[in-house]
Amino acid sequence: MAKVLIVDDAEFLRVRLTKILSAEGYEVFQAENGVKAVAAYQEFHPEVVLMDVTMPEMDGLTALKEIIRLDPKAKVVMLTALGQESVVLEAVKSGAKDFVVKPFEQERVMNAITKLLS
Repeated sequence: MAKVLIVDDAEFLRVRLTKILSAEGYEVFQAENGVKAVAAYQEFHPEVVLMDVTMPEMDGLTALKEIIRLDPKAKVVMLTALGQESVVLEAVKSGAKDFVVKPFEQERVMNAITKLLS
């Protein structure tokens, strides 16, 4: 059972993704900002991280860079709103393995995770 860390300041989104992933058999952890994401990554060592870009305290790009610094092999998928193409490019350059545009389809999220775990 693979572990997935969901990082988003929107609780409804964390809950939605947790339900989807739990139903597929994944062990899910949640964090509501980048600071907590880095701490959760170190504690739980998830195989995949789904992380929002825009969050309070520490944004997703900063958290991504910190997670990659701790673990260069980390598999991070950025969750981004429409119109943030420059942010996506920076995320990929910083080590993100994929990105999913919000609002997203369940199938797109599952495809991103499956691809990273195969």
